[in-house]
Amino acid sequence: MTYFDHNATSPLLPQARAAWLEAEDQFPGNPSSPHRLGARAEHVLDSARQRLAALLGCSALDMVWTSGATEACNAVLHHAAAMAESAANPVARVCVSAIEHPAVRESAEQFFPGRVDIVPVTRDGRVELSWLAEHLARERPVLVAMMAANNETGVLQPWREAQALCAARGVPFFCDATQWCGRLPVSGLGGCDFVAGSAHKFGGPRGVGFLKTSAPAGQAFAPLLVGGKQQDRRRAGTENVSGILAALAALEWCEAEIASGGAAARLAVRERFEGDVCAALPGLAINGGGANRGDASARLWNTVSVVMTPVEADCRVRWVVKLDKAGFAVSTGSACASGSEEPSPVLTAMGLAPGEAARALRFSSGWLTPETAWDELRGALVRVAGEITSGA
Repeated sequence: MTYFDHNATSPLLPQARAAWLEAEDQFPGNPSSPHRLGARAEHVLDSARQRLAALLGCSALDMVWTSGATEACNAVLHHAAAMAESAANPVARVCVSAIEHPAVRESAEQFFPGRVDIVPVTRDGRVELSWLAEHLARERPVLVAMMAANNETGVLQPWREAQALCAARGVPFFCDATQWCGRLPVSGLGGCDFVAGSAHKFGGPRGVGFLKTSAPAGQAFAPLLVGGKQQDRRRAGTENVSGILAALAALEWCEAEIASGGAAARLAVRERFEGDVCAALPGLAINGGGANRGDASARLWNTVSVVMTPVEADCRVRWVVKLDKAGFAVSTGSACASGSEEPSPVLTAMGLAPGEAARALRFSSGWLTPETAWDELRGALVRVAGEITSGA
């Protein structure tokens, strides 16, 4: 089976597996325990924080280990709501982009019911900075949330510019960098007030993530999980030492690949695939393709989101099943929305009609995906299109 669903979960990298096994042998103690084995585990966790903070460009004191990006996203919105409550501000509002992951979108509605302002996006799937700038000139939300790269289309978002707009207005800025981390350099993300990441998106283990947080002076971070004093009371629960070290090994390996030009080389492969498949299947459209404006790096090098040719209505599942039988694991979009009969909120926010969104497929590769796999996928798509057209 050729795997093209890395945006849902990227298989464990060998470097991460080796780091996990080594940590299991060397650091069996609970980091909160007072004995030497506990102290060793605590020391290696502190070292891991420093390594991650150095990559992001922030203080190690800002780093909190989590079970993944979903927990981190919920924690940020919970903190923002707690700060609003402590300030006796019952009408506090937050700004969330229209293409955020459900972990951000739904937690915003959970903690700020009826008080979420949606930042629109263009047809190409990029957040409209002009709308945000005009909104911030009139209003002062307690938080602005914008992802770094979209999980469905791969379109890169102007998070740096948004962060600067928020900083100028004194508004906390939260960047969900789950799809960015491990695919593009993470340097500079530490300048955001809050950043979420998840290890299993870049070849680390499932169930491990991080949150970069910098609460304003005089304010403590309001924890989502309580019950222990771990991590300076910002997140209760025993830390997953082995998982954290494996995650960091994966991220550092990815960063080295990026620095050596690996991302640029794979971007060229993706571009060639898109050109070939569009030529082979007239009528197929690339979601977010216009975001390039002549620059293919305006989308993640590993992600292709397409609207398949209109051979039949609402045939996503049929495409996925037939491609699976042909030996290719692909997706219809966000894994967290799997099984939903509703059109993708991301694609509808981009202006796609329900019928178009119903024909969307996503192909997402990883660092170890062979170049030839893209050629083989193109051939499979052509064959499946023929089968569907003929009613096979």
